[in-house]
Amino acid sequence: MTAARVRSGGRPTLEEVAARAGVGRGTASRVINGSPRVSAQTREAVEAAVAELGYVPNRAARALAGNRTDAIALVVPESETRFFAEPYFSDIVRGVGAALADTEMQLLLTLAGNDRERRRLAQYLTAHRVDGVLMVSVHADDPLPDLLEQLGMPAVMGGRRSASETLAAVDSDNFGGARAAVGHLVTRGRRAIATITGPGDVHGAQCRLDGYRAAIHEAGLEPDERLIGPADFSEEGGARAMRELLARRPDVDAVFAASDVMAAGARQVLREAGRRIPDDVALIGFDDSAVARHMDPALTSVRQPIEEMGRTMARVLLKEIASETQERPQIVLPTELVVRDSS
Repeated sequence: MTAARVRSGGRPTLEEVAARAGVGRGTASRVINGSPRVSAQTREAVEAAVAELGYVPNRAARALAGNRTDAIALVVPESETRFFAEPYFSDIVRGVGAALADTEMQLLLTLAGNDRERRRLAQYLTAHRVDGVLMVSVHADDPLPDLLEQLGMPAVMGGRRSASETLAAVDSDNFGGARAAVGHLVTRGRRAIATITGPGDVHGAQCRLDGYRAAIHEAGLEPDERLIGPADFSEEGGARAMRELLARRPDVDAVFAASDVMAAGARQVLREAGRRIPDDVALIGFDDSAVARHMDPALTSVRQPIEEMGRTMARVLLKEIASETQERPQIVLPTELVVRDSS
């Protein structure tokens, strides 16, 4: 046993790691905390010293010294029912988890679907019990993003509240995806093309509606508000909107639903009405989730890289927490139309 080990009571210290690696204490600390601002040679030396000495970081002391909790919150302002019904959310969680797998960050999943849960969450965040926040499915009037800005807390949104979003955000090309979907229906000879939309206060849903309108205009088709069925991204909402669309325009021959879950609801109503898919009515969804692949017939859908969105959100947040950037990037990931039997 070395003299240094005796002085430290048998537990190796950060100073011992630095001395063994031939670097300063700050450099050793950066390596142990996962900072990229060190050379590969230095990282190898410090990691070798950690292994040789059996050094274990005192996470509690490090967090206290740096005013850190080593935890981030993933906030979903929706009910448990919707969270577990929509594959979108589980894919986001999977992506975030993958990005955090090699870090010491703990992920706290928080559902805030009613006023009481939102108040409790606001108190929790005001106490700075997490280092940063990820948010998905945020509605335009949600006060949480403004609260986070007031607190100066690092935050990244999955999707944007508007085209002029001020927080860092990771989104998919909702407009382009919808436009491609409706354009595909046009090439299939469909002319009475309806859409089932998401909530009007969700920017992504509005972008998908805008993409639908653009494709209708480009095809030279007569726009008809009776072919637009507002819904809420739920299966029940999709079914309800489909019934209303059939009542207003019985001649509808194609439907673009702004989510796969809503498309599933629409399919059920079409079957009950004796409409064959795709012979009588072509059907397209959005997300390319497991729902699309398991439907009968298999659902044509716009694929958005949901897991990659989660990974990217987490990476951007980690950089912001580490104060490596003061930028608030607005990242838009591409979408892709996956054609299957329903169209």
